[in-house]
Amino acid sequence: MKYIFRKPIIKFKAYCSSLRDNRIFNPYSLRVKLTSILTALVFITIFAIWIFNRTFLVDYYLHSKMNTLGKTFDEIGAIYKDNKISESELIQIERICENRNLSIYVITDKFIVEYPPSENSEKVLSRIDFLIKNYIFNSKQGAIKSTADYTIYKSYDQHIGSNYVDLFGTIENGHIVYLRTNLESMQESVVIANKFLAYVGIMSVIIGTLIMFYVSKRFTKPIHQLAGIAKKMSDLDFDIKYDVIGHDEIGELGCSINSLSEKLEKTISELKSANNELLSDIQNKTQIDEMRKDFLSNVSHELKTPIALIQGYAEGLKDNVNEDEESREFYCDVIIDEAKKMNTMVQKLISLNKLEFGGNQVNIERFDVVALIKTVLNSTEILFQQKDVILHFEEYSPIYVWADEYLVEEVLTNYISNALNHVDGEKIIEIKLIQEQDVVRIAVFNTGANIPEEELDKIWVKFYKVDKARTREYGGSGIGLSIVKAIMDSLNRECGVMNRETGVEFWFELDTKMN
Repeated sequence: MKYIFRKPIIKFKAYCSSLRDNRIFNPYSLRVKLTSILTALVFITIFAIWIFNRTFLVDYYLHSKMNTLGKTFDEIGAIYKDNKISESELIQIERICENRNLSIYVITDKFIVEYPPSENSEKVLSRIDFLIKNYIFNSKQGAIKSTADYTIYKSYDQHIGSNYVDLFGTIENGHIVYLRTNLESMQESVVIANKFLAYVGIMSVIIGTLIMFYVSKRFTKPIHQLAGIAKKMSDLDFDIKYDVIGHDEIGELGCSINSLSEKLEKTISELKSANNELLSDIQNKTQIDEMRKDFLSNVSHELKTPIALIQGYAEGLKDNVNEDEESREFYCDVIIDEAKKMNTMVQKLISLNKLEFGGNQVNIERFDVVALIKTVLNSTEILFQQKDVILHFEEYSPIYVWADEYLVEEVLTNYISNALNHVDGEKIIEIKLIQEQDVVRIAVFNTGANIPEEELDKIWVKFYKVDKARTREYGGSGIGLSIVKAIMDSLNRECGVMNRETGVEFWFELDTKMN
């Protein structure tokens, strides 16, 4: 039996939890607070009206009946003013009795019942006589209102056991008018009215609470939307904006939130840009410092060997280590050769330094790259002959590119010099031009040993040498490819290297259309 009731209870708890999560029955939500306040106001208002009715309605009803009795007395006096009464006037008096719930008696000065016309008038006179003797002429302590023409009393009929309001007065023709209305019916009407008001009040509170609960959603929904937007803003998400519908306070708040969101987004964007610029400046400064350290370290390392050679051979000449002319000439040749190497390296370092630090101004112009390649090949023709290198270069029609002609010539010179220094095997150097859409790729291939795969990315670093012994042999400094990389970066174009089956191919790209 426990298991049977357990599932519905769990489902009900889950349902309540979902409602609470959806902010429908959250006791701290603005919607519940607003509904509670309005419900309390309605309840207090209806309760106050009920208390007010219960306390003062009887007195108000009595006061109203007294005015009705006075008004009826005046109307009876007007009807009997001429001592003659018609059939229609009798009907009028009967209507007054029925509509106002009154008993009306009119007695002449000779104590004859004028109204109501009754065969049993003696019984009526006996009753009036009893009332007059036992109540009216007894005292005026029970009078609740008194004028020159009439007096109103509250009376208790011991025979019936009921309370009444009575009016006794004399009209202009001397007739006595006696009016009576039952006070019990009036009190019963008040009780019924109060009960009805209580029932209506309870129903009004229940229905009003439900209506206010759902109507309040119209006011709290935009507040929830604004809260969601504010939460997104706290997470730096400024994509969502409030859809302003009305021009009330919530609409103004929505406009302010939207304005704040835009300003925050703009400010944060500016701060991010400033931070990125600052970070870039710091990184550039750090990079420059590292480059300076590397530069000094590498230059010191590269100059150490030629300086030591120059110093050693110069000291040998000074000390006449070898007195024959041939040895002295050899010493002098070594010193001159090392000095030339040092001069070449210094010139390349100066050129690389200008490229890396933006000292060289790039002059973009349109020129024929085929003609430029031929010019470089003509200037290096003697080197090809000295090393017995076979050159493969097809006859191309003019290909015009947009670049700095001087810098492109520097790249070609470095690639061809590098190929001449590393060519081996069949001793073939091949230069190819490949057009692809808006660019042309210039490739310089030489037969010989491949570059180890792990070294391919390092050859562009200053002073890096794959084969240090061979590099020293032909006077290389490890700067040429660094200059190529710096030039291509300044031109915003690509360069690279790849191993072929029989050698190595270096390439770079140039624009054939102006970007």
